[in-house]
Amino acid sequence: MLGNPQETIEVLHKYNFNFNKRFGQNFLIDKHVIYKIIEAADIGPEDEVLEIGPGIGTLTQYLAEKAGHVTSVEIDKNLIPILEDTLSGYDNVTVINQDIMKLDLEELFGDRRFKVVANLPYYITTPIIMSLLESGIQADSITVMIQKEVADRMKASPGSKDYGALSLAVQYYTTPYLAANVPPNCFMPRPDVASAVIRLTVRETPPVEVFDEKLMFKLIRAAFNQRRKTLANAVANFDGLSYSRAEVEAALAEAGLDVRVRGEALGLSEFAALTEALK
Repeated sequence: MLGNPQETIEVLHKYNFNFNKRFGQNFLIDKHVIYKIIEAADIGPEDEVLEIGPGIGTLTQYLAEKAGHVTSVEIDKNLIPILEDTLSGYDNVTVINQDIMKLDLEELFGDRRFKVVANLPYYITTPIIMSLLESGIQADSITVMIQKEVADRMKASPGSKDYGALSLAVQYYTTPYLAANVPPNCFMPRPDVASAVIRLTVRETPPVEVFDEKLMFKLIRAAFNQRRKTLANAVANFDGLSYSRAEVEAALAEAGLDVRVRGEALGLSEFAALTEALK
């Protein structure tokens, strides 16, 4: 099984594989971290797993040992022959050569529940996760290796330096749990930043009720688009909205909030109350 530098180098040399910067490829070479991911994802024989970006199949092998079935989606066609080799001993793995952002997961899984596990390319982490969450897929959880800075933002609380629109969006759909911090030397090639394993447990229902979800997230984006401005000014100056400062201030007062408040001080319940007041 894969999981250390020597084995990884042997596979790469065998297939004369060159890393593609366009796909942000960093392969795991630490079994301890792999076990951390498996533990965090809580994979068992009854589980169906969607793995995004299997690389040469390192994490895939360990997932296949635990899960009922693993569907691995790999965008780089040059990795497909390698995956056919490293995963040849497993009859419960399906490899799909496709861009996860273009794949119809509803067609792939139907109404079956599954868990997402991934070592995501850092350049496209947020778009992939938000696409999964906003699509309403039947995922129980999303356990991913991502840049530590992004993981900190996902679990941040109001008023902290890491808190922002991503924090609110992730916490609206999921409950985040930071499972492990991972140093650069656990990858080949070594990334320039520290990483983290985070599990996002998908909520059955959002933590707040709001009649216009799209409006709430527009208000959230406006609030953090100009962090130094008051929320009323930030919303009034946001291209995607058509409220005046006076209208926002009136809505803030109706929601029981300070008219001079900044977005970074508000949680989901306050943004939901503001959305209702503006409606």
